[in-house]
Amino acid sequence: MNMPLHQSLRIARYLMAQKLKRRDKFPLIVELEPLFACNLGCPGCGKIQHPASVLKQRMPVEQAVAAIEECGAPMVSIAGGEPLMHPDIDTMVNELVRRKKYVFLCTNAALLRKKIDKLDLAPSKYFAFAVHVDGMRERHDAAVDKEGVFDEVVEAVRELKSRGFRVTSNTTVFNTDTPATVIEVLDYLNDDLRVDEMMVSPAYAYEKAPDQDHFPGVEESRELFRKAFADGNRKRWRLNHSPLFLDFLEGKVDFGCTAWGVPSYSLFGWQKPCYLMNDGYAETYRELIETTDWERYGRGRDPRCANCMAHCGYEPTAVLATLGSVRESLRAARGG
Repeated sequence: MNMPLHQSLRIARYLMAQKLKRRDKFPLIVELEPLFACNLGCPGCGKIQHPASVLKQRMPVEQAVAAIEECGAPMVSIAGGEPLMHPDIDTMVNELVRRKKYVFLCTNAALLRKKIDKLDLAPSKYFAFAVHVDGMRERHDAAVDKEGVFDEVVEAVRELKSRGFRVTSNTTVFNTDTPATVIEVLDYLNDDLRVDEMMVSPAYAYEKAPDQDHFPGVEESRELFRKAFADGNRKRWRLNHSPLFLDFLEGKVDFGCTAWGVPSYSLFGWQKPCYLMNDGYAETYRELIETTDWERYGRGRDPRCANCMAHCGYEPTAVLATLGSVRESLRAARGG
Protein backbone atom coordinates (compact mmCIF):
# COMPACT_ATOMS: atom_id res chain seq x y z
CA MET A 1 0.00 0.00 0.00
CA ASN A 2 1.09 3.58 -0.62
CA MET A 3 -0.78 5.11 2.29
CA PRO A 4 1.30 7.77 4.10
CA LEU A 5 3.13 6.39 7.15
CA HIS A 6 1.29 8.60 9.65
CA GLN A 7 -2.05 7.41 8.28
CA SER A 8 -0.98 3.76 8.24
CA LEU A 9 0.12 3.97 11.88
CA ARG A 10 -3.11 5.72 12.88
CA ILE A 11 -5.25 3.08 11.20
CA ALA A 12 -3.18 0.26 12.71
CA ARG A 13 -3.67 1.74 16.20
CA TYR A 14 -7.37 2.11 15.55
CA LEU A 15 -7.71 -1.51 14.44
CA MET A 16 -5.77 -2.77 17.45
CA ALA A 17 -7.98 -0.72 19.75
CA GLN A 18 -11.10 -2.33 18.26
CA LYS A 19 -9.58 -5.76 18.76
CA LEU A 20 -8.68 -5.02 22.38
CA LYS A 21 -12.24 -3.80 22.98
CA ARG A 22 -13.51 -7.06 21.43
CA ARG A 23 -15.63 -5.21 18.90
CA ASP A 24 -16.58 -7.46 16.00
CA LYS A 25 -18.12 -4.70 13.85
CA PHE A 26 -16.68 -1.22 13.42
CA PRO A 27 -16.20 1.29 10.59
CA LEU A 28 -12.92 1.79 8.74
CA ILE A 29 -14.15 4.58 6.51
CA VAL A 30 -17.57 6.19 6.11
CA GLU A 31 -19.09 6.93 2.71
CA LEU A 32 -20.63 10.32 3.46
CA GLU A 33 -23.14 11.55 0.88
CA PRO A 34 -24.26 15.08 1.80
CA LEU A 35 -26.16 15.46 -1.50
CA PHE A 36 -27.22 13.38 -4.51
CA ALA A 37 -27.17 16.14 -7.14
CA CYS A 38 -24.48 15.96 -9.80
CA ASN A 39 -23.27 18.05 -12.72
CA LEU A 40 -22.80 14.92 -14.85
CA GLY A 41 -25.11 12.09 -15.86
CA CYS A 42 -22.86 9.02 -15.93
CA PRO A 43 -24.79 6.11 -17.49
CA GLY A 44 -23.25 3.57 -15.10
CA CYS A 45 -24.21 5.48 -11.94
CA GLY A 46 -27.29 4.73 -9.87
CA LYS A 47 -26.83 7.57 -7.41
CA ILE A 48 -28.49 10.41 -9.30
CA GLN A 49 -31.76 8.66 -10.10
CA HIS A 50 -33.72 10.51 -7.41
CA PRO A 51 -36.70 12.88 -7.80
CA ALA A 52 -35.96 16.59 -8.17
CA SER A 53 -37.12 17.29 -4.62
CA VAL A 54 -34.38 15.01 -3.26
CA LEU A 55 -31.70 16.30 -5.64
CA LYS A 56 -32.28 19.81 -4.27
CA GLN A 57 -31.49 18.79 -0.69
CA ARG A 58 -28.16 19.51 1.02
CA MET A 59 -27.07 17.96 4.31
CA PRO A 60 -26.25 20.51 7.03
CA VAL A 61 -22.61 20.48 8.14
CA GLU A 62 -23.60 19.84 11.75
CA GLN A 63 -25.53 16.71 10.76
CA ALA A 64 -22.64 15.33 8.72
CA VAL A 65 -20.07 15.92 11.46
CA ALA A 66 -22.35 14.44 14.13
CA ALA A 67 -22.75 11.23 12.11
CA ILE A 68 -18.99 10.80 11.76
CA GLU A 69 -18.43 11.54 15.44
CA GLU A 70 -21.13 9.06 16.39
CA CYS A 71 -19.59 6.10 14.57
CA GLY A 72 -15.97 6.99 15.35
CA ALA A 73 -14.49 6.10 11.95
CA PRO A 74 -10.95 7.43 11.39
CA MET A 75 -11.52 8.08 7.65
CA VAL A 76 -14.28 9.76 5.65
CA SER A 77 -14.96 9.63 1.92
CA ILE A 78 -17.24 12.51 0.93
CA ALA A 79 -19.14 11.60 -2.22
CA GLY A 80 -22.57 12.15 -3.74
CA GLY A 81 -23.52 13.29 -6.36
CA GLU A 82 -20.86 15.90 -6.82
CA PRO A 83 -19.73 17.30 -3.43
CA LEU A 84 -18.43 20.53 -4.98
CA MET A 85 -22.07 21.46 -5.60
CA HIS A 86 -22.65 21.61 -1.82
CA PRO A 87 -22.46 25.28 -0.70
CA ASP A 88 -20.70 24.41 2.57
CA ILE A 89 -18.43 21.62 1.41
CA ASP A 90 -15.28 23.45 2.51
CA THR A 91 -16.70 24.01 6.00
CA MET A 92 -17.63 20.32 6.20
CA VAL A 93 -14.13 19.24 5.19
CA ASN A 94 -12.46 21.65 7.59
CA GLU A 95 -14.62 20.56 10.54
CA LEU A 96 -13.70 16.93 9.93
CA VAL A 97 -10.02 17.72 9.42
CA ARG A 98 -10.07 19.74 12.65
CA ARG A 99 -11.15 16.53 14.36
CA LYS A 100 -8.18 14.76 12.72
CA LYS A 101 -10.29 12.59 10.46
CA TYR A 102 -8.66 11.57 7.19
CA VAL A 103 -10.93 13.13 4.57
CA PHE A 104 -11.16 12.21 0.88
CA LEU A 105 -13.26 14.61 -1.19
CA CYS A 106 -14.50 12.55 -4.15
CA THR A 107 -15.10 14.62 -7.26
CA ASN A 108 -15.46 14.26 -11.02
CA ALA A 109 -13.25 17.41 -11.11
CA ALA A 110 -15.26 19.10 -13.88
CA LEU A 111 -16.05 22.02 -11.54
CA LEU A 112 -12.78 22.10 -9.62
CA ARG A 113 -10.87 24.85 -11.40
CA LYS A 114 -13.93 27.12 -11.36
CA LYS A 115 -14.47 26.66 -7.63
CA ILE A 116 -11.03 26.17 -6.10
CA ASP A 117 -10.35 29.86 -5.39
CA LYS A 118 -13.74 30.20 -3.70
CA LEU A 119 -13.17 27.27 -1.36
CA ASP A 120 -11.58 27.73 2.04
CA LEU A 121 -9.41 24.63 1.72
CA ALA A 122 -5.72 24.21 2.44
CA PRO A 123 -3.28 21.33 1.99
CA SER A 124 -3.22 19.03 5.00
CA LYS A 125 -1.97 15.56 5.80
CA TYR A 126 -5.56 14.79 6.76
CA PHE A 127 -7.07 15.86 3.44
CA ALA A 128 -6.96 14.72 -0.18
CA PHE A 129 -8.99 15.23 -3.31
CA ALA A 130 -10.12 11.89 -4.78
CA VAL A 131 -10.59 12.37 -8.52
CA HIS A 132 -12.57 9.95 -10.65
CA VAL A 133 -10.75 8.82 -13.82
CA ASP A 134 -12.29 5.87 -15.67
CA GLY A 135 -9.88 5.70 -18.59
CA MET A 136 -8.01 7.81 -21.09
CA ARG A 137 -9.76 10.60 -23.01
CA GLU A 138 -12.20 8.68 -25.20
CA ARG A 139 -13.10 6.07 -22.58
CA HIS A 140 -13.47 8.54 -19.72
CA ASP A 141 -15.61 10.98 -21.70
CA ALA A 142 -17.85 8.08 -22.74
CA ALA A 143 -18.12 6.93 -19.11
CA VAL A 144 -19.32 10.38 -18.00
CA ASP A 145 -21.32 10.96 -21.20
CA LYS A 146 -19.71 14.32 -21.92
CA GLU A 147 -16.85 15.33 -24.20
CA GLY A 148 -13.98 17.37 -22.82
CA VAL A 149 -14.25 16.16 -19.22
CA PHE A 150 -11.03 14.12 -19.34
CA ASP A 151 -8.98 17.14 -20.42
CA GLU A 152 -10.58 19.22 -17.67
CA VAL A 153 -9.79 16.54 -15.10
CA VAL A 154 -6.14 16.48 -16.17
CA GLU A 155 -5.82 20.25 -15.82
CA ALA A 156 -7.61 20.18 -12.47
CA VAL A 157 -5.24 17.54 -11.09
CA ARG A 158 -2.22 19.53 -12.24
CA GLU A 159 -3.66 22.66 -10.64
CA LEU A 160 -4.26 20.88 -7.32
CA LYS A 161 -0.77 19.38 -7.32
CA SER A 162 0.76 22.80 -8.03
CA ARG A 163 -1.07 24.15 -4.98
CA GLY A 164 0.32 21.42 -2.73
CA PHE A 165 -2.82 19.29 -2.31
CA ARG A 166 -2.71 15.52 -2.05
CA VAL A 167 -4.56 14.00 -4.99
CA THR A 168 -5.73 10.41 -5.22
CA SER A 169 -7.64 8.77 -8.05
CA ASN A 170 -10.43 6.24 -8.34
CA THR A 171 -10.87 4.17 -11.51
CA THR A 172 -13.95 2.03 -12.14
CA VAL A 173 -13.54 -0.87 -14.56
CA PHE A 174 -16.34 -2.00 -16.91
CA ASN A 175 -16.67 -5.01 -19.18
CA THR A 176 -15.57 -2.87 -22.11
CA ASP A 177 -12.14 -2.53 -20.51
CA THR A 178 -9.18 -4.67 -21.49
CA PRO A 179 -5.87 -5.26 -19.71
CA ALA A 180 -4.36 -2.72 -22.11
CA THR A 181 -6.86 0.04 -21.21
CA VAL A 182 -6.38 -0.57 -17.48
CA ILE A 183 -2.60 -0.50 -17.83
CA GLU A 184 -2.77 2.62 -19.98
CA VAL A 185 -4.79 4.71 -17.53
CA LEU A 186 -2.90 3.52 -14.43
CA ASP A 187 0.44 4.21 -16.15
CA TYR A 188 -0.80 7.71 -17.00
CA LEU A 189 -2.03 8.43 -13.46
CA ASN A 190 1.12 6.99 -11.92
CA ASP A 191 3.83 8.34 -14.23
CA ASP A 192 2.40 11.41 -15.98
CA LEU A 193 -0.11 12.98 -13.59
CA ARG A 194 1.74 11.50 -10.61
CA VAL A 195 -1.27 11.28 -8.33
CA ASP A 196 -0.32 10.34 -4.79
CA GLU A 197 -2.40 7.14 -4.60
CA MET A 198 -4.67 5.19 -6.93
CA MET A 199 -7.70 3.00 -6.36
CA VAL A 200 -9.31 0.63 -8.84
CA SER A 201 -12.48 -1.42 -8.62
CA PRO A 202 -14.88 -3.35 -10.86
CA ALA A 203 -18.13 -1.50 -11.46
CA TYR A 204 -21.14 -2.47 -9.38
CA ALA A 205 -24.38 -3.27 -11.23
CA TYR A 206 -26.65 -0.52 -9.89
CA GLU A 207 -30.27 -1.50 -10.52
CA LYS A 208 -31.20 2.08 -11.43
CA ALA A 209 -28.20 2.82 -13.66
CA PRO A 210 -29.29 3.82 -17.19
CA ASP A 211 -26.68 1.51 -18.76
CA GLN A 212 -27.14 -2.11 -17.65
CA ASP A 213 -25.00 -3.71 -20.37
CA HIS A 214 -21.45 -3.02 -19.23
CA PHE A 215 -21.10 -4.33 -15.68
CA PRO A 216 -18.48 -7.09 -15.43
CA GLY A 217 -18.98 -10.53 -13.88
CA VAL A 218 -16.67 -12.04 -11.28
CA GLU A 219 -14.68 -14.31 -13.60
CA GLU A 220 -14.50 -11.56 -16.19
CA SER A 221 -13.05 -9.17 -13.60
CA ARG A 222 -10.55 -11.72 -12.32
CA GLU A 223 -9.21 -12.48 -15.78
CA LEU A 224 -8.92 -8.78 -16.55
CA PHE A 225 -6.96 -7.99 -13.40
CA ARG A 226 -4.74 -11.09 -13.68
CA LYS A 227 -3.57 -9.85 -17.06
CA ALA A 228 -3.37 -6.17 -16.11
CA PHE A 229 -1.35 -6.95 -12.96
CA ALA A 230 1.09 -9.28 -14.74
CA ASP A 231 4.80 -8.47 -15.13
CA GLY A 232 5.00 -6.73 -11.77
CA ASN A 233 2.71 -3.84 -12.73
CA ARG A 234 0.82 -3.79 -9.45
CA LYS A 235 4.06 -3.27 -7.52
CA ARG A 236 5.21 -0.29 -9.53
CA TRP A 237 1.88 1.55 -9.41
CA ARG A 238 1.08 3.57 -6.29
CA LEU A 239 -2.07 1.58 -5.58
CA ASN A 240 -3.86 2.39 -2.34
CA HIS A 241 -4.98 -1.19 -1.72
CA SER A 242 -3.79 -3.98 0.51
CA PRO A 243 -1.89 -6.76 -1.29
CA LEU A 244 -4.62 -9.20 -0.26
CA PHE A 245 -7.31 -7.10 -1.97
CA LEU A 246 -5.25 -7.09 -5.16
CA ASP A 247 -4.91 -10.87 -4.79
CA PHE A 248 -8.70 -10.97 -4.46
CA LEU A 249 -9.15 -9.02 -7.69
CA GLU A 250 -6.91 -11.53 -9.48
CA GLY A 251 -8.79 -14.49 -8.02
CA LYS A 252 -5.80 -15.75 -6.03
CA VAL A 253 -7.89 -15.61 -2.84
CA ASP A 254 -11.59 -15.24 -2.18
CA PHE A 255 -13.25 -13.32 0.63
CA GLY A 256 -16.63 -12.68 2.09
CA CYS A 257 -18.03 -9.14 2.06
CA THR A 258 -17.49 -6.94 5.10
CA ALA A 259 -20.16 -4.36 4.32
CA TRP A 260 -20.17 -2.94 7.84
CA GLY A 261 -16.54 -1.85 7.40
CA VAL A 262 -17.56 0.95 5.01
CA PRO A 263 -20.99 2.19 6.15
CA SER A 264 -22.82 4.85 4.20
CA TYR A 265 -24.50 7.94 5.65
CA SER A 266 -26.65 10.07 3.36
CA LEU A 267 -29.55 12.49 3.40
CA PHE A 268 -31.79 9.55 4.34
CA GLY A 269 -29.65 8.25 7.22
CA TRP A 270 -27.43 5.17 7.58
CA GLN A 271 -28.01 3.03 4.50
CA LYS A 272 -28.55 -0.73 4.81
CA PRO A 273 -26.40 -2.69 4.13
CA CYS A 274 -23.96 -0.55 2.10
CA TYR A 275 -23.88 2.43 -0.23
CA LEU A 276 -24.30 0.18 -3.28
CA MET A 277 -27.57 -1.37 -2.11
CA ASN A 278 -30.65 0.07 -0.43
CA ASP A 279 -32.63 -2.08 1.99
CA GLY A 280 -33.76 0.79 4.16
CA TYR A 281 -32.14 3.25 6.52
CA ALA A 282 -31.27 3.55 10.20
CA GLU A 283 -31.37 6.77 12.19
CA THR A 284 -28.20 5.99 14.17
CA TYR A 285 -25.02 4.06 13.52
CA ARG A 286 -25.78 1.74 16.43
CA GLU A 287 -29.17 0.97 14.93
CA LEU A 288 -27.51 0.20 11.59
CA ILE A 289 -25.14 -2.30 13.18
CA GLU A 290 -27.69 -3.94 15.47
CA THR A 291 -30.69 -4.18 13.14
CA THR A 292 -29.03 -5.14 9.84
CA ASP A 293 -28.96 -8.86 9.12
CA TRP A 294 -25.40 -8.85 7.81
CA GLU A 295 -25.41 -12.60 7.17
CA ARG A 296 -27.98 -12.13 4.41
CA TYR A 297 -25.52 -10.35 2.12
CA GLY A 298 -22.61 -11.35 -0.07
CA ARG A 299 -22.05 -13.61 -3.05
CA GLY A 300 -24.06 -16.80 -2.74
CA ARG A 301 -26.53 -15.19 -0.36
CA ASP A 302 -28.11 -12.24 -2.12
CA PRO A 303 -28.41 -12.28 -5.93
CA ARG A 304 -27.63 -8.55 -6.05
CA CYS A 305 -24.18 -9.37 -4.68
CA ALA A 306 -23.45 -12.06 -7.27
CA ASN A 307 -20.99 -10.04 -9.36
CA CYS A 308 -19.84 -7.52 -6.77
CA MET A 309 -16.10 -7.19 -6.18
CA ALA A 310 -16.17 -3.55 -5.12
CA HIS A 311 -13.50 -2.36 -2.71
CA CYS A 312 -16.13 -0.97 -0.31
CA GLY A 313 -17.10 -4.53 0.60
CA TYR A 314 -13.94 -6.53 0.13
CA GLU A 315 -11.09 -4.19 1.02
CA PRO A 316 -12.17 -4.17 4.71
CA THR A 317 -12.09 -7.98 4.69
CA ALA A 318 -8.60 -7.91 3.20
CA VAL A 319 -7.42 -5.32 5.74
CA LEU A 320 -8.69 -7.39 8.67
CA ALA A 321 -7.08 -10.53 7.21
CA THR A 322 -3.81 -8.62 6.87
CA LEU A 323 -3.95 -7.48 10.50
CA GLY A 324 -4.52 -11.07 11.60
CA SER A 325 -1.39 -12.38 9.87
CA VAL A 326 2.20 -11.43 10.66
CA ARG A 327 3.27 -12.53 7.19
CA GLU A 328 0.61 -10.47 5.44
CA SER A 329 1.32 -7.47 7.66
CA LEU A 330 4.99 -7.60 6.68
CA ARG A 331 4.02 -8.05 3.05
CA ALA A 332 1.78 -4.98 3.19
CA ALA A 333 4.54 -2.96 4.83
CA ARG A 334 6.89 -3.92 1.98
CA GLY A 335 4.33 -2.85 -0.60
CA GLY A 336 3.02 -6.30 -1.53
